[in-house]
Amino acid sequence: MNKSLIDARRARAGVFGFFFLAGFVMGLWAAGLPSLNDRLDLGPARLGSVLLLISGGALVSMLLAGPLVDRWSSRRVCWFAGPFSGVVLLGPALAPSYWALVVLAVLFGIGLGVTEVAMNTHSVEVERRYGRPIISAFHGTWSLGGAAGGGLTSLMLNAGVDPQWLLIAAALVVPFLYVPAARLLLPDPPAHASSSEPGASGGSSLGWGLIALLGLAAFAGHLSEGAAIDWAALHARWILRTDPAMAPLAYTIFSVAMTTIRLLGDPIRARLGSVRTIQLAGLFATAGYVLVLASPVATGPLRVVCAWAGWALAGVGLATVVPVLFSAVGAAGGRVGRALAMVTAFGYSGLLLGPAVLGYVAEASSLPIALIIPAVLAAVVALAGTPAIRSLNRLSPAPAGAQPVINAPAPARD
Repeated sequence: MNKSLIDARRARAGVFGFFFLAGFVMGLWAAGLPSLNDRLDLGPARLGSVLLLISGGALVSMLLAGPLVDRWSSRRVCWFAGPFSGVVLLGPALAPSYWALVVLAVLFGIGLGVTEVAMNTHSVEVERRYGRPIISAFHGTWSLGGAAGGGLTSLMLNAGVDPQWLLIAAALVVPFLYVPAARLLLPDPPAHASSSEPGASGGSSLGWGLIALLGLAAFAGHLSEGAAIDWAALHARWILRTDPAMAPLAYTIFSVAMTTIRLLGDPIRARLGSVRTIQLAGLFATAGYVLVLASPVATGPLRVVCAWAGWALAGVGLATVVPVLFSAVGAAGGRVGRALAMVTAFGYSGLLLGPAVLGYVAEASSLPIALIIPAVLAAVVALAGTPAIRSLNRLSPAPAGAQPVINAPAPARD
């Protein structure tokens, strides 16, 4: 076994660690929001402002992180960003007032944004070393980390532990947990293609039109995902009139479907190819939203079954969008930090704006009308993603001894 493959396998384990811990931090934060709200007496409006500031800090830091990754390497930025994202949990945990929380929320968002770009960039570098799809499982691991963070919070609250002390403990412990994961990352940036080869300068040479197309697909996928996260349970309760205890199952079904496909999706993409995968992603997600929109027309228990099937299909389709797009950027070769940061920022803005836009539309008309928006954007995933990935396919250099994942299988099958 050559040293490059040994390094890649070690780095894969390290990236799994980063994704799990990043999800774990988010799970702790999300699960601790009710307690933070009670401690500082925030209320819906001020809590919404805090969440917006976190998202804004993350979005800005993503754009700044791309050049840092290209200049210093994703490994070095990961060494700093991971522990930093854990330490800044101390901000929300110790904030004595709303106005202090406002400042510390931005800092927390910065930690999340830089970590997101650095670990995703390193993941595409590791996949490039492997020569086959491995990114999807990383994103599934992030979901598992989030579930672990939420589950631990619930367990500690039931045991009578003060949630503020739980966040403080996590902020002190999590940075040290990042260290063994960081030690496993690729020791040096992968060798880049020479300047004479297509795609040699990687992300920095991608045209604005191509980046915009990738960003549009990422935006559409993230907004459709955010719509399911925030509105699936409310659709079940408000439109289908399900029991309050049953309504959350709509989101649970979506989340389980998405996590399962992310954990198992790499062999699927290896067999189908990136173009076919993004096409099926858009098809499944669109079909899922159509079922959700059609569910009120069904009668009796079929209404809920139809909606559940729709949310499951949407989860299956949307699960592969981010891994496929990130992998496509990485397979184009060269430095990917700037391009990946911009695609990530596009996607994150969809996740940020989506719930608010749908809320305004639902208020002005109805929730089913609002859900037409993610249904249309689910189709945009395939319409924008297909030509973008085909363009990256033409830029993709073929590494010695390994077929680029963007071309797997043979181009004829795409």
